[in-house]
Amino acid sequence: MNYEEYLHRQGYAKTTIESYSRYESIFSRWRDQKGYNPSEMQYKDCLAYVKKLRTEKPTKSTVRHIVGALKVYFNYLVEIEHRFDNPIQSINIRGVKRTLNHNLLEYDELEDLYYSYQTENLESFDDVSVAIRNKVIVGLMVYQGLGTTTLKALQYNHVQLEKGRIYVTSTRNSNSRVLELKPQQMIPLIGYLEKHREILQDTLGNYSNDLFLCGTERFALISRLFTKLKRINHKVTNNKQLRASVITHWLKNINIREVQYMAGHRHISSTERYLQDDLESLQDLIENLHPIS
Repeated sequence: MNYEEYLHRQGYAKTTIESYSRYESIFSRWRDQKGYNPSEMQYKDCLAYVKKLRTEKPTKSTVRHIVGALKVYFNYLVEIEHRFDNPIQSINIRGVKRTLNHNLLEYDELEDLYYSYQTENLESFDDVSVAIRNKVIVGLMVYQGLGTTTLKALQYNHVQLEKGRIYVTSTRNSNSRVLELKPQQMIPLIGYLEKHREILQDTLGNYSNDLFLCGTERFALISRLFTKLKRINHKVTNNKQLRASVITHWLKNINIREVQYMAGHRHISSTERYLQDDLESLQDLIENLHPIS
């Protein structure tokens, strides 16, 4: 299997395959000039190439894009067993805007959103069944990191109560997966499935197989839900922020490949975007790796 075939199997678009192949060719010419074997290159060798890119390319985002392409190339070498590791897996270019990691919530703040979401002693105009439904949704956002599109796609039969799991179907941009439910999610979820979902069916006149029933305004409930979450924590902005917070927390505690599966990412590069550790000064790193004797 050659590199282009690998990229095809990974599901990359034609234009992406062309650009990634071009970056690999340029890298190979530099590597050959330096006498490096791609199967034996180390982190410090790759840093020298990144340093070269930073002196030649106009923007840090361009350098980041090229480095991302080379990460895929080294993953290919691992796939065909020409290497045992990816030497540039942890490299991220300092100074590139990171919209994914902006204003993240800590894990205890995420949990507080769930535990603080009231289903009892409600205001007079609130409905208990709606509150239970919404608490279940909050749980899936803060514990399973589900996005709005994925939540919309959930069906009643996707919940596997006896196994304490939920099946998450694939979408246009994500893979399917089976995720473990937390013990604290089970009581509200069972109550919703066995009682409150049926109440909402009659109230809303919605007898579809959707897990989360709503009225004619398809999933407008998410915007109303976040109005309540912002009262619990003023830092809350939207579902993308919560999902980024969850994935970033996972990456601190779980292997990146497992996080890729849990997040439904089709490409490992999507998961890497959530890594928080920026690359420190390249010159400092090279000097540390090659101390002057």
